[in-house]
Amino acid sequence: MNTIERALSKQEKDKKAKSDDVSSSQDSMSKDEVFGSNQVATANTAKGASNALPPPESIEIDLFKMEEKGFVSTSAKRRLINEEYRAIKRKILDNAFGPLSKSLNNSNIIMVTSSRPGEGKTFTAVNLALSIALEQDKTVLLVDADVLRPNVMRTLELQNQDGLMEYLLGEKSDIAEVMCQTNVPNLRIIPAGKSHHLSTELLASEKMYEAVQEFANRYPDRVVIVDTPPLLGINETAILANLAGQAIVVAEEQSTKITDIQEAVGHLNPDMAIGFVVNKAQKIRKDGTGYGYYYAGAN
Repeated sequence: MNTIERALSKQEKDKKAKSDDVSSSQDSMSKDEVFGSNQVATANTAKGASNALPPPESIEIDLFKMEEKGFVSTSAKRRLINEEYRAIKRKILDNAFGPLSKSLNNSNIIMVTSSRPGEGKTFTAVNLALSIALEQDKTVLLVDADVLRPNVMRTLELQNQDGLMEYLLGEKSDIAEVMCQTNVPNLRIIPAGKSHHLSTELLASEKMYEAVQEFANRYPDRVVIVDTPPLLGINETAILANLAGQAIVVAEEQSTKITDIQEAVGHLNPDMAIGFVVNKAQKIRKDGTGYGYYYAGAN
């Protein structure tokens, strides 16, 4: 091989090496564009989880504003409402994880309802979720299943978004896609999503049943609070009552009729643990609390 041939051969090798370097750099950039600086995604890929779902959307709750509006505080400040809901949640947690849990179906699924609208069920559901989220060894999932009049996101002053109905309709393939993380470490939220004329059938579907079973059994430390429609005159609530192990019936003091409460309880599964929260109490009891929680037990 003469000098010219050797020079051309070297030039061709250098050109090929440079091309390989550019290709390698482009591959590296492509991977960075996909994963960014997300170490979790990189770790998951290394474990063979390349088809893992993207992390659910995170929502920011204005906790200071919620505290100003009279909700349970997540700060270290001692407030009366925190003490009230601490007493309420203690019985619920005992039912969910104590000896009685063995006799209840899905004891950690708690539906919060009322006999009629306007009695404070969403207020109660949100406060219970915030209070349980303060537990050191529990996580809580707040599900807005009042698909006719969704109120959880409105109460939190957040924009409604895809949620339970989109999952039941098959528009979201995995329940994790509609489960929102929050700035409260132990709290997750599933919004109601859009209204649909087949809401009763969707809530009674096998897909809903499977979702509830996953809620109940996937995480042993999880409590699920389900905000449901009022019991009287709405079919959806009676369906959900067959999926939960506990029910909290919210009554407005000096407003809710005893006959309405009796009729509402008649729509519940008799094997549930049923409790009552008296909301909007005007008189403060001797122990300093304005809310009442009464446990009716399970038959």
